[in-house]
Amino acid sequence: MMTACLTRCVVCCLGAIALASIASAQTRYTTIVIDPGHGGFDRGGIPGQRVLEKNMTLDVSLRLKPILEKAGYRVIMTRSTDIFVPLGTRVAIANSNPNAIFVCIHFNSASRSGASGIETYFYSTESAPLAASIHSAVVGGAPSENRGVRRRGYFVLRRTTVPAVLVECGFLTNPNEAQYALTTTYRQKLAQEIARGIVNRPVLAARTAVTNRSSNVDVGLQPFLDQRFVRESKAQHHRRHKTSTKKKSSSSEKKEVSSGEQ
Repeated sequence: MMTACLTRCVVCCLGAIALASIASAQTRYTTIVIDPGHGGFDRGGIPGQRVLEKNMTLDVSLRLKPILEKAGYRVIMTRSTDIFVPLGTRVAIANSNPNAIFVCIHFNSASRSGASGIETYFYSTESAPLAASIHSAVVGGAPSENRGVRRRGYFVLRRTTVPAVLVECGFLTNPNEAQYALTTTYRQKLAQEIARGIVNRPVLAARTAVTNRSSNVDVGLQPFLDQRFVRESKAQHHRRHKTSTKKKSSSSEKKEVSSGEQ
């Protein structure tokens, strides 16, 4: 009887210690560094793009800040105005706050207007749960394709010593997604969903040299697909070819009529 009671006490104590450890790990990250992509002379996107990425990233970031502050976080912005901030400076700001989470806000672009969807990137293994949580929240609240969570060695992800993710909030070169991004309601929604993903994230482990190099992460990683170079489908090609043929036929008829009149 005494042994059974002692065993139960030990189990309860171990459980309490485990819960305290989880709570400690979860509350360790009390600062969020928000990094609005691009800025200043760096417009973002591709040449000729009508909707400026630098403006969209800053707007979403400024909307995200008060939401996180209300949730009890200390928030640091790498930029709060339309200025250029070097990548090294962005990383330095993140690394100077060891209890921080680094969230980089971007929008995508492609020469092919049909490219669309939300995607989220991470590099170190301990950043994967954060990436998965934010991605799930944003995709759940956006009327866009789910392009998945991917591991990539972008400078701001590779050089940070704190959990770091980069969120691509849709393609500004896609007519529909660009139209969404131009509405304040949608940008507010993006900010709310990113915040929800941060607040509801799983416990994040501490970074180590080993986890930084590991890529064995169970978050449903997707293969990278650069849609700028994706060929159109056979159906799209057929429709385009059919339209082109009609235009040529119409042009030939006009020329024949014109010749007859002369």
